[in-house]
Amino acid sequence: MTFSVNCSIMLAELPLLERPAAVKAAGFDAVEFWWPFARSVPGDAELSRFERAITDAGVQLVGLNFNAGDMPAGDRGLVSWPGRSSEFRDNIDVVAGIGGRLGCTSFNALYGNRLPGHAPEAQDDLAVQNLTAAAAAVARIGGTVLLEPVSGAPDYPLRTADDALRVIARVKEETGAANIRLLADFYHLSVNGDDVGAVIEQHAKDFGHVQIADAPGRGAPGTGQLPLADWIARSREFGYDGRIGLEYQAPAETAFEWARAVSGPASQQPASGRKDRP
Repeated sequence: MTFSVNCSIMLAELPLLERPAAVKAAGFDAVEFWWPFARSVPGDAELSRFERAITDAGVQLVGLNFNAGDMPAGDRGLVSWPGRSSEFRDNIDVVAGIGGRLGCTSFNALYGNRLPGHAPEAQDDLAVQNLTAAAAAVARIGGTVLLEPVSGAPDYPLRTADDALRVIARVKEETGAANIRLLADFYHLSVNGDDVGAVIEQHAKDFGHVQIADAPGRGAPGTGQLPLADWIARSREFGYDGRIGLEYQAPAETAFEWARAVSGPASQQPASGRKDRP
């Protein structure tokens, strides 16, 4: 199966814990989530409800974010945030625990916005420490930490693939951590002006995960102008063999029409970036 569905952004009309079952009903077998709790360390009952929603639906959790703060308010991660480092460190073991119980091995650590009153160099030093701690914790369950360039957040410093790859290289050089990789979100990279084709040719073999949405609009494949099918095919050609995360905004009733328009199971079909091709 090729695709996984990000339940934190998709099927938003449904309560969060009903979305895994809806994903299964739509013909997909894997889900991803941003951090689904209000706190870095939720209670046991909250954890159990979340995990049960996934296992009862019969889908596989393949991706989970570390706590990134208040995303609707503009937060984009705790990794480089002075004053919240202990909160991030407390979250690491919770994330690894969920991964260990559900067989998830990919964990996205949003870097964090630049903050007034804090030197960028100090934030970057803190980020190296926190990414190293996260990598060590998830390594125990065979996990990988993902680092993602993001669009639409002017204070977020990682905008291109090279921005993220420089951080990854620094962590590896300074600490030896080998299980930290690039999350290549083709939507974010494209909107930020990165050369997605070149990124694929140079780095696809090192991608930790791929996510897609069309642009403009962050809609379903085929609603914009991005050559998503071509980019996916090229990623395969240049060595990426993982899932493709669906992370776009669309009404639940039409969210997977692009998949139903082609023959075969939805979760095995290519995502087209043009309306006139399957």
